[in-house]
Amino acid sequence: MRSICVFCGSSAGAKPAYEAAAQSLGHYLAKQNISLVYGGARVGLMGTIADALLEAGGHVTGVLPKALQELEIAHPDIQKLHIVKSMHERKAMMAQLSDGFITLPGGIGTLEELFEVWTWGQLGYHNKPLGFLNVENYFDPLLEFIDHMVTERFLKAENQSMLAIAKQPQELIELMQAYKPPRVSKIIHKEEI
Repeated sequence: MRSICVFCGSSAGAKPAYEAAAQSLGHYLAKQNISLVYGGARVGLMGTIADALLEAGGHVTGVLPKALQELEIAHPDIQKLHIVKSMHERKAMMAQLSDGFITLPGGIGTLEELFEVWTWGQLGYHNKPLGFLNVENYFDPLLEFIDHMVTERFLKAENQSMLAIAKQPQELIELMQAYKPPRVSKIIHKEEI
């Protein structure tokens, strides 16, 4: 993997561990010569991870909708900033520029980004790995709900297995590098229930 797209909060969250994890991931990506693709902002965990990569000599590409640039949240120091017209264009470009996706703690926008690229992977639009950096067990309730989706037969276990989950950046990157996309139908047929 040469580039990783990171989805994360535009705020820092309630715990210092969230910022520490964003810094740790940024430093690790730079050390592995993996560039960052992200939302282009200088605020919250988004700004933290970009700053960490820059501090460690890494390369950062941001993709920011024009409306957010006008709110003056664009990161001024990243090497490349793409300005796009919409959130849809932003997500499509981030996916195109990335070899995989990592989700850090964040809000509904962060989860929406993850679920969209996971859906694209499930449908076979890409074969890129997806991972959660599960800082302070932030994603445990969501992961339990995903288990519930499998139990209730709205998600196949093979599609659930598309998500790599780890607490440390190195472990997560190793899981993602070993990723093999499942070859299953998205549809759960009546006879499978």
